[in-house]
Amino acid sequence: MSETIAFAACDQLVHDFEQVIKKPSKKPTSTYYTGVDLGTACVVLAVLDEDRQPVAGAYRYADVVRDGMVVDYLGAIHLVREMKEELEEKLGCELVYAAAAIPPGTDALDSGAIKNVIQAAGFEMTSMPDEPTAANQVLNIKNGAVVDIGGGTTGISILKDGKVIYVADEPTGGTHFSLVISGSYKMTFQEADQYKRNQDHHQELLPVLKPVIEKVASIISRHIRNQEVDGIYLVGGTCCLTGIEQIIEKQTGVPTYKPENPMFVTPLGIAMSCTKELM
Repeated sequence: MSETIAFAACDQLVHDFEQVIKKPSKKPTSTYYTGVDLGTACVVLAVLDEDRQPVAGAYRYADVVRDGMVVDYLGAIHLVREMKEELEEKLGCELVYAAAAIPPGTDALDSGAIKNVIQAAGFEMTSMPDEPTAANQVLNIKNGAVVDIGGGTTGISILKDGKVIYVADEPTGGTHFSLVISGSYKMTFQEADQYKRNQDHHQELLPVLKPVIEKVASIISRHIRNQEVDGIYLVGGTCCLTGIEQIIEKQTGVPTYKPENPMFVTPLGIAMSCTKELM
């Protein structure tokens, strides 16, 4: 099955990226390609070499984006610039070219703000795909739905013969998971956010979060209803919740898969989308 092979390659790439976050690779390369993922809960920078292999990376939990929209413009610039400079110091060179991504169908709303953040942080902007399409640069799914469940929104790209034929994006994501935990456990939002990131709590949280997961599944079902979708492929930090794929599969009736670590698939796909041709 080609999807199995794609997942093996995806999992290896993510594993390599996790290693270079801890210890960047300084092997010679003619250029670096950077992917900047401005997420609702987390901002990730992924750096690839000329062969599109991970050489460095960094991530920070932050509150500069909500529901796919930049809400703290200066904070976002400062954070991306700080991470850029940190990686440049570790690599011993300047990072010039970067790509970013947007939730599907929101290019008219926020692509300008995201582009301005990337440029103001010191990068040359080269590309801006939508998030699930970027993720598929790593997944390499030919047919099916790539679903990126981020902090604020759920983005869907439907592919046929490797081409994107439909995109959609709706509010509901990890933020809503944290709100449910906060209400159920009488925690602050920040405490709930931290609590759900601990894998040891996932089995206990799954029944609590089932209604909001089912809402995500209903969003997916509605958008794939009139399409030929034989597989759903989950990415995004929210999909790190153990067992989320089983609930979505049961609700949609469509086989549902996710990589070992879905959190870094989209940032790596964004970096894969980076070129030397300026926007």
